[in-house]
Amino acid sequence: MSNQKSNRSIYVLMLLVPLFWGGSFSTAAHVITEIPPLVAATIRFALAGMILAVLLTMRSEWNFRAWRNNWKGLLIVSLTGIFGYNALFFMALHYTSAINGSLIIATMPLFVSLGAMLFFKERWSGKFGISLVLSFIGVVIVITKGSWHRLASLSFNEGDLLFLAALMCGVIYSLVGKKVVHDVSPLFTTTVMTLLGSLFLGVSSLFEGGWGKVPDMSLQGWTEMAYMVVCGTLIGYIIFNLGVQQIGASKASIYLNLTPIITSLLSVWLYGDSMTWSIAVGLVFVLAGVCLATIQPRRKARTSIIGQSVK
Repeated sequence: MSNQKSNRSIYVLMLLVPLFWGGSFSTAAHVITEIPPLVAATIRFALAGMILAVLLTMRSEWNFRAWRNNWKGLLIVSLTGIFGYNALFFMALHYTSAINGSLIIATMPLFVSLGAMLFFKERWSGKFGISLVLSFIGVVIVITKGSWHRLASLSFNEGDLLFLAALMCGVIYSLVGKKVVHDVSPLFTTTVMTLLGSLFLGVSSLFEGGWGKVPDMSLQGWTEMAYMVVCGTLIGYIIFNLGVQQIGASKASIYLNLTPIITSLLSVWLYGDSMTWSIAVGLVFVLAGVCLATIQPRRKARTSIIGQSVK
């Protein structure tokens, strides 16, 4: 019974990931108007890494044997999930629109699912396929504001290639992360990948420049940075890694389709954007897809309990 309760709770906790990551997109949009993107990303993950390191030390959970056994996997998730994804994402925004980028990133759950089936033998079902389609349709409706002309008029450039590279980094992170967190605690995994990722970001930010602007950041900028550190990084990545560990990469990744929806809703709430029918309809489609992928029939659960009691 305790295992079943923990499995159910992770589905609820996973809803916090798109909430916090969607909020991070909204707050980052303002922060990078005050300091360069790579500088902002370095500060975000360096502060989060230091806090996680202190927490890990207080709980005496440093696992150096796990590091020796999984250092290649931890290095890969750091390079892809923290450094590669964030660096490529912000660089791409200089060359292409957020609409193009969101559409590209929205395909991540599909590629993660295909990779999980190919490399980890995760089972494919028609129900899960329908959930992917529903979620993707919802994202497209929100991003294009329900306009077919807007979708048909999209053009692609070098920025879109950078978004494709960011997409691949996200897919690799999700798939390799499944293997890494299977043998290592999510807290330890998140701490190591955050520290290593911030190191890589820090080195790249030296080429970008702009560190002299940091002391002039506004109170709003530092407040938004604090949100990204605590919610978007500390809590968000730990829960996502825990979700990959407990429910698999495919189901965990489908929650990411909620991120652009949450970003749109937060823009309405915090920045005065108007609530449109496309946001509402898109939200319904994405939620339907997430629910279809994650909710298990009660009969099946009861049957498994009876089977366990008989055994």
